Amino acid sequence: MSKQWRTVDVVDNFHGTVVADPYRWLEDPADPDTKAFIQAQNQSTFAYLHALPIRDTLHKRLESLWNFPRRQAPGRAGSTYYWSKNSGLQNQPILYLQPTLDAAGDEQARVLIDPNTMNSTGTAELSNFRFTKDGRYVAYAISENGSDWQVVRIRDTETGEDLQDELHFCKFTNLAWTPDGRGFYYTRFPEPGSVPPEDGSNYSRVYWHVRGTEQKEDVLVYERPDAKEIGFHPIVTDDGRTLLLLVTNGTATETGIYYRPLDGRDAPQADEQGFVRLFEAFDASYQPLGNRADTFYFLTDNDAPRGRVIAIDLQQPDKADWRTVIPEQEVVIADACLAGGSLVLLAMRDAHHELSVYDLEGGFLHDIPLPTLGALLDWHARDNEPELFVTFTSFLFPPTVLRHNVTDKTTEVIFQPDLPTDLSQYETTQVFYPSKDGTQIPMFLTHKKGLQLDGTNPVLLTGYGGFNVSRTPAFSVPPLLLLERGGVYALANLRGGGEYGDAWHRAGMLQNKQNVFDDFIAAAEYLCASGYTNPGKLAISGGSNGGLLVSACMLQRPDLYGAVVCGVPVADMLRYHLFTVGRYWVPEYGNAMENAEHFRFMYAYSPLHNVEKGAEYPPILIHTGDTDDRVVPAHPFKLAATLQERAASADKVWLRIDTAAGHGHGKPVAKQIDEQADIYAFLFDQLHVE
Repeated sequence: MSKQWRTVDVVDNFHGTVVADPYRWLEDPADPDTKAFIQAQNQSTFAYLHALPIRDTLHKRLESLWNFPRRQAPGRAGSTYYWSKNSGLQNQPILYLQPTLDAAGDEQARVLIDPNTMNSTGTAELSNFRFTKDGRYVAYAISENGSDWQVVRIRDTETGEDLQDELHFCKFTNLAWTPDGRGFYYTRFPEPGSVPPEDGSNYSRVYWHVRGTEQKEDVLVYERPDAKEIGFHPIVTDDGRTLLLLVTNGTATETGIYYRPLDGRDAPQADEQGFVRLFEAFDASYQPLGNRADTFYFLTDNDAPRGRVIAIDLQQPDKADWRTVIPEQEVVIADACLAGGSLVLLAMRDAHHELSVYDLEGGFLHDIPLPTLGALLDWHARDNEPELFVTFTSFLFPPTVLRHNVTDKTTEVIFQPDLPTDLSQYETTQVFYPSKDGTQIPMFLTHKKGLQLDGTNPVLLTGYGGFNVSRTPAFSVPPLLLLERGGVYALANLRGGGEYGDAWHRAGMLQNKQNVFDDFIAAAEYLCASGYTNPGKLAISGGSNGGLLVSACMLQRPDLYGAVVCGVPVADMLRYHLFTVGRYWVPEYGNAMENAEHFRFMYAYSPLHNVEKGAEYPPILIHTGDTDDRVVPAHPFKLAATLQERAASADKVWLRIDTAAGHGHGKPVAKQIDEQADIYAFLFDQLHVE
């Protein structure tokens, strides 16, 4: 039985094809009908979820499992170390300073920035920070309610007090101090009202801010009004001689590099704003690693889809003069950094990480042992010091901080959390299965040891498959609820990600996007055919681009799944680029309005436009945040309304809208626990898990 919402007679003509958009009004969050829609959806959804007997049990168990200490890899600020720590159930991690990393240092640790004190809802996130070279000051960015917008302030690390500085109109900004600590370069967007609303995330501009001054005094350093969609990310080299701009075009992996000398050196090829365009063509990815005078090191996929490290002399920048330091290898070079005068490579083999150390001529020095098959969450190093700090994790290995000395080749654990559960009863294996076209796709499976392959196990399958994002092994609390009940947590490494380099990414973007859905559908078929589960016991889950993934796969193969959890999905592929930062994704998805060929393949899979009247779909829980300014709530709103109108069983479609919550980043722990208790209560109810 369908549920009817108000519809409007709105149609668009896409290259000769007329497409109706009856729920266009849901794009306006201020519309009274939209507010009524939200209220009605939440009333229905929470009435169902909170009436499930298992929901309170799951909530209490999540609180217990989540209550363990967590830290990120430390860094050095002058002579002091800094850590980001969460004692367990704190809504946001706290930034600490301490003199050493031993027990004595822990006792002397002091709070530098505590976002938990910045508002009453716990939604203030420390989204970025950067210390001066001497550690005296830190510039830091705060985002609230899950928004991508940031407010930047400066704190004196000795007094713990903020200066008068307060910078607005920032989003995804980098904070690049000069070595003397006098000020930093940053990126901001135009003030609201100075450009049309649709250009609010265009016209990226680089500014210079002097510490202790007002934003209105900041000096414009660089802009490209002729190319409003280009973004800039400033980087000051450690020696202070050069300002680099990493130039981006939305989420495209291809980048450019501009630079300007800061020490009075001559730059004869500079443009009218004083910058030399070292890489302009957006033909490949270029990631700056560091420099020795005018010799700069870059990680690039130019002529190397799996990555290579090159050295370029700014005085001889022609491609013929590039020097390959680390050639392309069998594995993907996922990242690199300079530590203690050495080059550290982070390689990815079959979706898990390996670490190794080379000299700056490319000579191999040694491997860095990692505890198990897993991945790095983050790392910190300084070119002039031998310490390399990494946070390592895996499905059954909670985030653990290691310190490696690249000079004496020693590795030690400096932080490992104690968990309120025994993980030794579980195991992770990796399998490979064929997709529709025969491509072998890797998948990680985590479950209790001795699992019986009798086709009756509850399974949660997830994936992403886009934007060159690699889904590597990582510890997560919520899947433990499923593992404890004999279930299987499955992560498929789909095309569209970066697990096997640039070619793997391109095989799942633009006109190749259907490959991603085929890979995911094949994973579900494999799990059923191999005896892990059956369609009635198989759930799929994904968020953002992963929400697009699971909704598209549900529509294409509704017979394969017993339940669907669809988080903050990109659902309207014809209009997504019109909202907030949606235009950043055009290199990945395409533009159906401006390109007829793009329209053809996007319309074919767009979830909003492929819901069949009267079709029987599995139960689906769609969740979003009312202040999501990355994937605007109009996507899940319109998808839910369409499913409730057209699907055979409207009572199997639930929409959960969180308040004061955005796309997911910075979500308070309390909100995460509430959300996951609801999700797993839904899953266990639909899959009949006790």
